[in-house]
Amino acid sequence: MRRLARGIVRGIAGAVLLIVPARAAEPVEHRIEALLSRMTLEEKAGQLTLISHEPILDLDSFRRGEVGAVINFNNAGLVAQADRLARSSRLGIPLLVGLDIVHGYRTIFPLPLAMAASFDAGLVRRAAAAQGRESAAVGLNWTFSPMADVARDLRWGRVVEGLGEDPWLTGRLTAAQVEGFRDGGLASTLKHFAGYSAVLGGRDYDATFVAPTELHDLHLPPFRDGIRAGADAVMTALTALNGVPTTADLALMTGLLRRQMGFSGLVVADWQAVASLTNHGVARDGAEAARKALLAGVDMDMTSGLFLRHLPEEVRAGRIPESAVDEAVRRVLRLKFGLGLFDRPVIDTAGADEKLLRPETRNLAREAARASLVLLQNREDLLPVNPAKVRRIAVVGPFADSAWDQVGPHEGAGQEWDTVTILAGLRERAAASGIAIDFAPGCGRVCDSRAEFSEAVAAAARADLVVAVMGEPRDRSGEGSSSATLSWPGLQHELLAAVAGTGKPVALVVVGGRPTELGNALEQAQAVLMAWLPGTEGGPAVAETLFGDANPSGRLPVSWPRRVGQLPLTYDVLPGGRPHIPGSRWTMGYVDESPLPLFPFGYGLSYTRFAYGEPEVVTPHLGVGDRYDAVLEVRAAVTNYGTRAGRAVAQLYLSQPVAGRSRPKRLLKGVALLDLASGETGTASFRVPARDLGYHEPDGTLVVEAGAYRAHVGGDAVATRNAGFTVETGWRGPPGSDEARR
Repeated sequence: MRRLARGIVRGIAGAVLLIVPARAAEPVEHRIEALLSRMTLEEKAGQLTLISHEPILDLDSFRRGEVGAVINFNNAGLVAQADRLARSSRLGIPLLVGLDIVHGYRTIFPLPLAMAASFDAGLVRRAAAAQGRESAAVGLNWTFSPMADVARDLRWGRVVEGLGEDPWLTGRLTAAQVEGFRDGGLASTLKHFAGYSAVLGGRDYDATFVAPTELHDLHLPPFRDGIRAGADAVMTALTALNGVPTTADLALMTGLLRRQMGFSGLVVADWQAVASLTNHGVARDGAEAARKALLAGVDMDMTSGLFLRHLPEEVRAGRIPESAVDEAVRRVLRLKFGLGLFDRPVIDTAGADEKLLRPETRNLAREAARASLVLLQNREDLLPVNPAKVRRIAVVGPFADSAWDQVGPHEGAGQEWDTVTILAGLRERAAASGIAIDFAPGCGRVCDSRAEFSEAVAAAARADLVVAVMGEPRDRSGEGSSSATLSWPGLQHELLAAVAGTGKPVALVVVGGRPTELGNALEQAQAVLMAWLPGTEGGPAVAETLFGDANPSGRLPVSWPRRVGQLPLTYDVLPGGRPHIPGSRWTMGYVDESPLPLFPFGYGLSYTRFAYGEPEVVTPHLGVGDRYDAVLEVRAAVTNYGTRAGRAVAQLYLSQPVAGRSRPKRLLKGVALLDLASGETGTASFRVPARDLGYHEPDGTLVVEAGAYRAHVGGDAVATRNAGFTVETGWRGPPGSDEARR
């Protein structure tokens, strides 16, 4: 943890002036023990208490040393006031100041699921760093992100906070966010430990039942990657995992997270998670809830106040050893020292706002938005817009000029008036080419009336091209927004059919936090672009892409279903005893729909075209005497045979056709981004550690079997080019060993 703390200090040194008195040379552990020796039980409980900014806030609680961290103190003035009050307490301990920086503070980037569509860890890290710098400018020092939960069911509203359905991609991008937040001056929090995304029916907060092998193979790898990247905190899930609420699960939070996975940082309960133990039925009252949470391994209570209210008496009554409280306090203080909070003054509010919405941050947000866009369809090469053929564009749809929806949920301090809408972006770009824009939305956000349909149809009839912007509003995504359907709200499909009925070509821009049922849209629109909820600079990014200034390179980080009844639907399925055969009733599938996705994981088109050569396995015989240090090397030629420069997103999938247990048909294990000129051939190179070939037994033992494997390379999960290789010597890594945790 001390090593990670030094990394944080280096990351913030450029953003915040550190005032380091002579006593800072004293070893941190000595300073922690000196503080701990002076604390009363009440002050110790205070360090383990996180409160929210509420109308009934008791400011004196800071002076009494009853607050260790805060959330929702969302501007420099509030932060400075709270921190100044905390430093006026008897021991003068500064605050951890946290907020959910999910996709930006004031400059809003695309949501994490959209960022994942870039498949670009470097871009994700740069975006997180920029978000961190803005946050640190107003005094924030801790973010409750990234979300390392693997999204398996699109009905779950929180899929927008995660990084897709695949554990390898989620882990890689989780690590990039951790590193980026550290670069920008924020401590990071991996959430939600563990299995939170497996909620029944996609219903937020419902129960989760996860087999131990699935927990280790699917849900834990991104947390391992985040821990290796230096995550500072882990947040408990609000759910019960296999019948035990995670906030009270000693085996999970201490046995697995700390002992097996080696995490030594701070564990914070999610919002009111300690109090919810009574709702779960595992605690009779607040005192028992506080006791069970602390003894399970929770260091900090978020907003319930139960640690402050009950821990001192629980210690005095002998129900909690004071040493357990002390260990939790040490972890809180280590994070505060690691961030340099003791050795710099309260933030100076003057000039804080000048560090927000800076041109370089907005430019990066636009770059991120462009990289997130996924071209799903482009019949007859309708896009990019050709000014020689298109002189008037009709823009229709309820989300073309809806800035607040474009900002999306979990918006930090983002404002709709900072946002350039898709309509505004199109107007500016069209004017540069002398193209007229007519705007007729056709209906409002809820699209519950046909009264304005005729105006949209008339505009379409006059135009050479229709750009329809449709999908889901912001409130259909995020926490507490799970949905039983994947349909667009209101009459949007009727509106699309009406404008398509004019016979004019239609480019559909889909907005929302997740894939939705497209129905007849693929027949009605020649081109379809998934724009997600693209943030502050989403409008220019969409316009630049429609006009060809940017070539779309986004790829789907989730499988796109045909209907909601297919869910959960992911690419990494087991083969099954009767694999799907189209038209055959007695194989795995449905009688009324294909079981296959509408668009597979990893899919995305470009304005150019790529051809993949046969993969070459550089290490066809792997693992002789090398154990877990062995590395699989694969490469494949990729040729841009189209007329434009573009980015190929080459993907490596591995499979083990015969194994000790049934294994997924294929698993993503590598991505190579190649920027290629027209006619250029590049080489996609992949290096895969041997441990990534394995699977886990129920106790966490990692097993890599000897035998035959295959490597598949292509532009999505249906990659057909493949080659075989052999693992000559298998091995086992016991739980908690270096082999298992690497």
